[in-house]
Order: sequence, then C-alpha cells, then structure tokens
Amino acid sequence: MTAALELFSTRDAEDVSIDDVASAAGASRALVYHYFGGKQELYVAALKSAAEQLESRLRPQEHGRPLDELASGLRRYFDFVEEHAAGFAALLRGGPANRAGEVGEIVDGVRRRLFRMIQKQMRVEAPSPVLRTTLRSWIASVETAGLDWLEHRDIERPTLEKMLVDHMIALLGVAANYDEDVRRLFELLVQEQLG
Repeated sequence: MTAALELFSTRDAEDVSIDDVASAAGASRALVYHYFGGKQELYVAALKSAAEQLESRLRPQEHGRPLDELASGLRRYFDFVEEHAAGFAALLRGGPANRAGEVGEIVDGVRRRLFRMIQKQMRVEAPSPVLRTTLRSWIASVETAGLDWLEHRDIERPTLEKMLVDHMIALLGVAANYDEDVRRLFELLVQEQLG
C-alpha cells in the first residue's frame, strides 16, 4: 500500500503498472494481484487508506473557541500532510481528471466530512448558500496550500497554518457583506479572537 501511494502520488494512475508497484514493494506481481485483484482496485484501496488516515486525524479533539479548534484541526491536517506526503498527494492529485466513480467518491467524501466538521466547529446548524460556498472555497485553499507546501517547503508550517486561519477570517469578512447570518458569525469570531 505504501509503495502504491508513493507511485500514485508522483505519477498518473494510468502510468503505474502492477509490476511497478510489485517492484517498489519488493513483492511479486502475483501477490499484488492476489490481495488487490488489479491496478484499479489497488488504486482505490490506496486512496481509501489515505482518506481514512486523514479523517481519523481530523476528528474534533477540543471544545474551545471555534478559531482555536480550527487552528488545532489545521495542525493535525498538516501533521498528516507531512507524515503521509505520498498518501496526501495521491488523494488530491492522482487519478482521472474527471474524478468519476469510486475515486471521486473517496475525495468528495473527505471534503464533505471536513465541511461538516468545520460547520460544527463554527456552531452552524444549517449554513446559508453564502457560508457553504465560503467554507468549501476555504477547504480548496487548504488542499492547494498543502500540495504547494509539499512541493516547495519554503514557508514554516506554523506560519502557513496561522495564515490559513487568517484566510478563513478574511473570507468570512467578505461573505459577511452578502449574508446576515455570516455577518453575525464573523462578528462573533472576531469578538472571541479579541477577547
């Protein structure tokens, strides 16, 4: 699984063969087929493994102020990014461009659960369309920041994590101009941050 994730994170899934995975893992081709059945099944299993590991890291662990919980979640997210670079990159980069089928469901499932976790941290029961769009945009920014950080590592992790929390505040500040519920949430978060 580790060898497969490493290969899928650096090359398109279509360009990785079972022989490549078997060679990288120091296993026989027959053994890989025995456990996974084929390349697509191996790819899906590898992505599911990466997704499950990421989600287990993101389960809420604190019951403090929303922005503190968000910062704590970002630390755990980037712990995963750093410790499982191949799995993270494979989860977000690999596979068909259209993300159809099981692969798309795995990636979208992680995003949906992350969205619900953030919604819960912000203590929002039913997000308005403006808040929904804002939170989903922020999640996409975090994913992109993670991939960029893996590629360059030219910004300190704590700085990046703080910048992403500030990015959330800035996005909510803009969204507050378009939605009364978001304005109230934004004001509450700013008050908590100052208090």
